[in-house]
Amino acid sequence: MSRAGTAGQSGTGTGRGSNSAQLRRYNERLVLQILRRAGEASKADLARAANLTNAAIGAIIQDLDTEGLIEDVGKRHDGGRGQPATMLRLAPRGAFGFGVRLGRAGIETVLVDFAGRVIGRSAHDMVLPVPEKAIDIIRRDIEGLHELLTPAERRRITGIGLAQPFNLGAWLRELGLPAENFKPWDEVDVASALEQATRLPVFAENDGTAAAVAELFYGIGRNEDDFLYLFIGPAIGGGLILHGDVVRGRTGNAADVAVMPVLPSRLASAPRPKGQWDILLTRASLGALARHLTPGTGLRPLRSDLEQAISAGRPEVAEWLDDCIDALTPTIQAGHALLDVPLVVVDCDVDGGMLTTLLARLQAALEAGAPEARHAPRVARGSFGQDAGALGAASLPMFFNFSPRASILTGGAQAVAVNGNARPEMLPRD
Repeated sequence: MSRAGTAGQSGTGTGRGSNSAQLRRYNERLVLQILRRAGEASKADLARAANLTNAAIGAIIQDLDTEGLIEDVGKRHDGGRGQPATMLRLAPRGAFGFGVRLGRAGIETVLVDFAGRVIGRSAHDMVLPVPEKAIDIIRRDIEGLHELLTPAERRRITGIGLAQPFNLGAWLRELGLPAENFKPWDEVDVASALEQATRLPVFAENDGTAAAVAELFYGIGRNEDDFLYLFIGPAIGGGLILHGDVVRGRTGNAADVAVMPVLPSRLASAPRPKGQWDILLTRASLGALARHLTPGTGLRPLRSDLEQAISAGRPEVAEWLDDCIDALTPTIQAGHALLDVPLVVVDCDVDGGMLTTLLARLQAALEAGAPEARHAPRVARGSFGQDAGALGAASLPMFFNFSPRASILTGGAQAVAVNGNARPEMLPRD
């Protein structure tokens, strides 16, 4: 059964140093990160990469093996002299996490293993119902996914990651959604309600931040420590990764690019802003594409409908794409000027070939607009497409339990903010 970690909680909590327990916790997570990035490594490889002595790495390997988090995959025969090295990797079934993607236009729940592989999923494409019904849907989905694990594996569940827009009742006019459906959500502590319904710890984050964590933990972050992440869904979300860690901001809304000011859209289907400026969400989102495909009807095309329109080459898609890139370019230029990150990762809820075109044109626009003596950031495709939101949610308990975050060394990582409440981190133990 999972248990709360206690290392470092008995200190002053002022972040003035680290004790041996915190350092050991950090080094354990560093070894896990090295294995996650390398795939396989020997004891000597891990010692060199982590800058640890053979004795220290041996003790850490023994503990991680006892906890079931790593496994032996055989010997490496490289033709050299001496005994072949034993190769280690993360144990895919050493830990599990649930992910809940709660959006204005759908609910998705997944179960993933320690390697980030989706074991099972349940999805509901719907305008978000009242909170009681939504929580009940999620509870039943989690109960069903539980059945995919053995009793022993269920004891290795690290928790539920919850990814949602922090302001579900906002931007409804821009998204073409009925306000009355979302009024009850303003008064609901979703994480607490989900904890009460499932009896599992819940790790809640802004949906853009959660998707960025998935990219850090299981995707491009295996090779890149600094990037701005953008996800184009019904709205547009963002996340910021610096020095291999997620930047949350004071309210958890760091890199909330949806509200970046942009000039008003030139599309006749776009709502007119109240003032001189609009926000990025109005232009660079699948909600904007859906609105442009069905102007004046209030209909919300499904994901399959959007992909069909893209594959069919409908002119409305090209018109929206022009408007989207025109809005994204100055947003990324501003972000690059402020953050100096070398990479922008862009993912999308649909594809049909559109994302490839968007990335190429966006890279060209950024290079053409780069100021003198400055290079434009690289633009890269995200790793997970429509799975980014749900996998991002499921990554949260894994990330907060197993990532070598610098705050561990000062005791700050022992309390994880869950919907504004302090929550002790959990480590799986048999």
